[in-house]
Amino acid sequence: MSWTTLADVAAGFCLIAGSFLALAAGVGVLRFPDLLARMHAGTKPQVLGLILLLTGEALRVRNMQVLGMLVLIIVFQLLTAPVAAHMVGRAGYRTGKVRNDLLVVDELTEDHFRAPEKPVRCEDDHGLDNPARKDKRDVEAPPA
Repeated sequence: MSWTTLADVAAGFCLIAGSFLALAAGVGVLRFPDLLARMHAGTKPQVLGLILLLTGEALRVRNMQVLGMLVLIIVFQLLTAPVAAHMVGRAGYRTGKVRNDLLVVDELTEDHFRAPEKPVRCEDDHGLDNPARKDKRDVEAPPA
């Protein structure tokens, strides 16, 4: 078996596996009961499925310019998808969109109740809330 035939077989496997994972992500988003489970289903298999699809495409095309672009897409997905899912999950939790009866462990409730209601400010002689403090524009220039 030649190198190109092996690359084509590996590309076909990656394309089929990536398509299956993308399909599983879509089914999970439709079928899972709450926000966190849907986010998990929409993020993890979707990113892995996309990586497999792009790997299959890279094996099939065999062009360095295309390979560079596909690597950039993979890196961008790996960097942004988990952060976006984390932010959406935290926002959903804070707005009450998460069903607490489905949570096995709930560590955010303790953090939520421990957090102060208002941001803590440092109000000393040089603080921004001090009315006696001059604005930077009002500060006199040092003598020359």
